[in-house]
Amino acid sequence: MEQTVEELVADVFRRACTSREALEHVTGKWALLALSALAESPRRFGELRRRIEGVSEKMLAQSLQTLERDGWVHREVRSTIPPHVEYRLTDAGAELVPHLLGLIGFVEGRMPAVLAARAAVDEVRPPR
Repeated sequence: MEQTVEELVADVFRRACTSREALEHVTGKWALLALSALAESPRRFGELRRRIEGVSEKMLAQSLQTLERDGWVHREVRSTIPPHVEYRLTDAGAELVPHLLGLIGFVEGRMPAVLAARAAVDEVRPPR
């Protein structure tokens, strides 16, 4: 018997939980950065790519497609000359982003401690 959406209980610790996949989608490096950039303003693909240094066209496109499929990002094709595509956060995406920005801020603020911890571990066990 197949469960309806209303019957599903999200538990990220369960192997078959669909929230695990959705969590992976929003916390992936490129997706997290794309969502954060879209929180600043809606953007065209090229603008996003320039904002997110180091992302390849392929990885950004895949991340945006996944985020659109999960309902975090809206893709709008504008019929201008030349035509262009603009990405923006959905309401759900706008609700999600403050949590991601909090995580980013926390990690950025802890970098001195992270670097010190790495150095201490590397003294005992050199990185491979």
